[in-house]
Amino acid sequence: MKVLFPLCFCVWLVDAGLYGQDVPPAFERGQVEQEEVAEDLLDPFDPAVNAPKLIRVQVEFIEMAHKDLTRLMMDDKSETADATALRMKVQAMVDGEKAKILDTQMLIARSGQKSTAESVHETIYPTEYEPMNCLPPTDAEVAKKMPMPRGAGIVNPATPTAFEIRNVGSTLEIEPTLDADESMIDLRFLPEFIWHTGDRVWNERKDELGNVTKVTMPDFYKISVNTNITCITGQYVMVGVVSPKDEAGEVDMERKVMVFVKCKVLPIIP
Repeated sequence: MKVLFPLCFCVWLVDAGLYGQDVPPAFERGQVEQEEVAEDLLDPFDPAVNAPKLIRVQVEFIEMAHKDLTRLMMDDKSETADATALRMKVQAMVDGEKAKILDTQMLIARSGQKSTAESVHETIYPTEYEPMNCLPPTDAEVAKKMPMPRGAGIVNPATPTAFEIRNVGSTLEIEPTLDADESMIDLRFLPEFIWHTGDRVWNERKDELGNVTKVTMPDFYKISVNTNITCITGQYVMVGVVSPKDEAGEVDMERKVMVFVKCKVLPIIP
């Protein structure tokens, strides 16, 4: 009679550290999830991945009372350049008629391209004059027929000899540059408003016949911001505060104008 004994295999688990080998650490779950999400965002079949990009720049001028601006900035607790929440508070003031939107400028350009948008009236004005002088008659016969009064005689008005052109209205100049990962924009921009507030007399003369001649020059009032910033696509940035003009064309210290800018990257998809 034969007795069959079962065959047994024993597996010994031996710590690899005993043989001088290091066990590699396990993958962290959060790291794997982040890598998977990143791969999902970079879809090679998405037409927007390699599509040409345009950058839309939007500039807003919003006027309010000086005291309201000071209170608004005192309550602002922002710790980053993102001013979207601040812009929403200002919009609530606009809806409640405590603030007023003066203008919204908008312009689209390619990365690295300088672009300009204008809504202006070209005002031409003289900058140089020939001086005033008196012109008594040189012909003796004429002098007898047209006796001149004593004194300086007839004044010859100053004659303009040179002119300049000043754009009165709204102008926006931008030069956006998109960074490598296409999420941030370096923006150089110059928004400005110019008003023609009247004319000023620089010289006036009156002759003995009552003729009056004047040399006048125009007065202009301008508010502008000239700066370079870095912004994230879709976020507002509050770039400055300026003072508007009053009814006399002078600086109005009772009111202020907040200047906001927002950039948006727009892919071109056929």
